[in-house]
Amino acid sequence: MKNLVILGGGYGGLKILLDLLEQDLPDELQITVVDRNPYHSVKTEFYTIAAGTSADKDVRMQFPEDERVSYVYAEISQIDTGNQQILFEDRSEPVNYDYLVIGLGCEDNYHGIEGASKYTESVQTFGNARRAGMAIGNLKAYGKATIVGAGLSGIEVASEIRESRPDLNIRLLDRGASVLKAFDHKIQHYVEEWFFNNDVHVKHHANVEYVEKDGVCNNGVCFVNDVTIWTAGVRPNYLARELPFEKDEQDKIVINDYYQVPEQQNIYVVGDCASSEHSPSGQLAGQQGEQIAEILTAVFNGEKPKKPKKIKLKGTLGSLGSSEGFGEMMSQSVTGTIPRLAKSGVLWLNKRH
Repeated sequence: MKNLVILGGGYGGLKILLDLLEQDLPDELQITVVDRNPYHSVKTEFYTIAAGTSADKDVRMQFPEDERVSYVYAEISQIDTGNQQILFEDRSEPVNYDYLVIGLGCEDNYHGIEGASKYTESVQTFGNARRAGMAIGNLKAYGKATIVGAGLSGIEVASEIRESRPDLNIRLLDRGASVLKAFDHKIQHYVEEWFFNNDVHVKHHANVEYVEKDGVCNNGVCFVNDVTIWTAGVRPNYLARELPFEKDEQDKIVINDYYQVPEQQNIYVVGDCASSEHSPSGQLAGQQGEQIAEILTAVFNGEKPKKPKKIKLKGTLGSLGSSEGFGEMMSQSVTGTIPRLAKSGVLWLNKRH
């Protein structure tokens, strides 16, 4: 019996699983999925949990049931590549693997800023987003909330909180001269204007020096604050960073053209843990997962896998509350209702699938 172990039931891991289950797999192959939660979390919607505009059940889906798949719901303590085992914090029995997929996603990058990990909320895991939602929901009238980081996550968190809690004082700390530096000026201007019209204070050229329980200190000025949410960068999950494999400058595992670790080619890496020319996203992880499933299908059937084609992303969509949005669709920058409807449509299709 050969065991394929998929670490992480996120966008990449789930896509690999779903595509493999559609194939004619060898009878001696068993698939094991390891995740801390007994469901797939729709991470692109975690900002709605933090703002309190969605219920938990709206951003999770059940894993598929299939006799070829077993599930282990536990916290991983170590990936032992020498003995080809997965060890756990709260489970004495390890899981052995013959083939391994690492799709553990990312975690916040605090850039060594004092107090950031201790005194800020996060939206990088389902549990963290729920705690952020509790913190925001429990604020008294006219409380102060600061979001650190004005990339896509920070924009969606800030705008959703504004729609959810119009009474709050919301500040967005942006390190650059304009929000969403990865997007063009049309989108940047549209989002800046939305924040101005909706009374979200954007502070540009921010330089957070340290974070305290009741405040954020930026460029020598300490802002009194009730809740701070950190969206200022991510890095690969620490379990992936600890592995003895070559990493790129962002601590992502270097892989070959077939998503394999060159040092151990029975190990595949997908999503935020894999070195890539593209920025991390659910869309990227899903496309990588589709290609890895094709490679694994060939390997399991004793065939030589085809070299995957270069990935072409379809664009990026972001929301500004429930009715407005922005994004890049078919190489065009769009703002307003259309990209917001498109984002909702993509979510609906993913859930239906």
